[in-house]
Amino acid sequence: MHKNLDDVAERLTEVLRVNPEGRLSNLFFHAANRATENTLWVLAIGALVYAIVRFVEAFGLWRGREWAQWFALLSGALYLPEESYSLLRHPRPLKWAVVTANALIVLYMLILRVKAQRRPARATSL
Repeated sequence: MHKNLDDVAERLTEVLRVNPEGRLSNLFFHAANRATENTLWVLAIGALVYAIVRFVEAFGLWRGREWAQWFALLSGALYLPEESYSLLRHPRPLKWAVVTANALIVLYMLILRVKAQRRPARATSL
């Protein structure tokens, strides 16, 4: 089992083009060496649940559901504090791009929700 995980970790470092002797690649190899069958199952189930949640969100947005817009707003906003903290600690152009893109998405979703909330209020006041 560990031989295959070591191969996966090695391939991951190649795909991501990280330094094979660097901190990130060492993290991959350390995780591969400590992995057990139970941890792999937990990771697989976690990835499946995450994919299902994102699929449900995407389907709701595609169908124009209000709950999906709120969900997208909240789930995007949850990443902003950690991304901002990481950006302040180690500013990099890619981090700036990620934080900016995420902030714009959250802002767009917020504008959609505010506009949607105002529409019924105007209809009842007229």
